[in-house]
Amino acid sequence: MTSRITVERQGHILLIGLNRPEKRNAADFALLTELALAYGELERDATLRVGLVHAIGEHFTAGLDLADVGPRITAEGLDIVPEGGINPWQVGGPHRTKPVVIAVQGICLTLGIELILASDVAVAAASTRFAQIEVSRGILPFGGATIRFPRAVGWGNAMRWMLTGDYFDAAEALRMGIVQQVVADGEQLAAALVLAERIAAQAPLAVQATLANARLAVREGEAAAETALQPELVRLAASEDAGIGMQAFLSRRAAEFVGR
Repeated sequence: MTSRITVERQGHILLIGLNRPEKRNAADFALLTELALAYGELERDATLRVGLVHAIGEHFTAGLDLADVGPRITAEGLDIVPEGGINPWQVGGPHRTKPVVIAVQGICLTLGIELILASDVAVAAASTRFAQIEVSRGILPFGGATIRFPRAVGWGNAMRWMLTGDYFDAAEALRMGIVQQVVADGEQLAAALVLAERIAAQAPLAVQATLANARLAVREGEAAAETALQPELVRLAASEDAGIGMQAFLSRRAAEFVGR
């Protein structure tokens, strides 16, 4: 069987591609587990600083392949994370510490939107069409949309789309803030790669600390995040990268961070 997920290293970036184009990248169990393993690789490899998720073919994803995945839903739910993997939707298990950029095109349904909401920065092709259609299939979004969609776009905006299953376009996704950039069709991966490269060029420990503190504020509240700020500043200030950053500032040259 052809791998459902492609993995390619480009400098400090791990490109993770959905690779089931003949089925519009509908996520069967194999795709879900391979994607979790790719996220695990991103997390473990110290040389990798950013993940970039994209899709091969015309569409990002048609959503869940219910014919394949449905029978695997047990009384305990659905376990898609094998040993060594990390849940890409971040609705269970360990949290990832490295940023993820995502590029979408074509149709982006259900778990595709949820993957965007669980990522950090998203770029969409202009003709992308989105929909959270679970209510039309008799189930609820279970990849985090019920939690993150209202938080990201506001209650009314989220319910407008989650409770109807209607489609919306890239302009609406940009208006709501689900995606941060809309580009011409075919340019989404290149644009996302530019963003990933910009992130990868920064001090990795500082990037991860920034991401962690922002998430701490969301998960545990502002007070918890505030309490963590000064200790994190002290830790980062003592790092090798902080010294590199200061020397780059004084010499007016680009810093080349080492992640220590």
